[in-house]
Amino acid sequence: MEIKPHIEKAKDGDQIAFTFLLDHYWNEVYGFMLKRTENETDAEDIAIETFAKAFDKIATYNPEFQFNTWLIAIAKNVHIDLLRKKKSSLFVEITDQENQQAYNIADTTPSAEDELITEQNLFRLLQYIKELKPHYQEVIQLRYFQELSYQEIAEKIGEPLNNVKIKLLRAKKLLAEIIQGK
Repeated sequence: MEIKPHIEKAKDGDQIAFTFLLDHYWNEVYGFMLKRTENETDAEDIAIETFAKAFDKIATYNPEFQFNTWLIAIAKNVHIDLLRKKKSSLFVEITDQENQQAYNIADTTPSAEDELITEQNLFRLLQYIKELKPHYQEVIQLRYFQELSYQEIAEKIGEPLNNVKIKLLRAKKLLAEIIQGK
């Protein structure tokens, strides 16, 4: 499979190309960092940060080198930075109160049957969301239940905008996989 056209499209800002590259290389970067860190959460954080940095700096990518080698080099640097900073955890559990607020979203449909169906579907969706890791639960909750913009989410959780976009993309993909598996 030829990757270069996707890289060129990504350099031009094509979101579909970014998504393709993320999907294509995610397991390789994540797997590499999982072996290094022996911690799923750290490996996932590093992979997210790696793709955010790579997409920010994709114009600097040198096609003389393999794209995956470039990504792994970025991942190594992100890991070193993480170790240097001894970063405190950025994960926030969704509290029972927040969960209840999400569950209590009102349905304005007058039909009692429609209301019951909607509540059951929302409850089922919340159950699926609870299967995600806490940091994915948080961005889903902020984006779709509190309806915050990407920028507002970035400010609220103290992460760069690109990290938020990638976390949401990954969270939606994982959520879809969970739902399809049921």
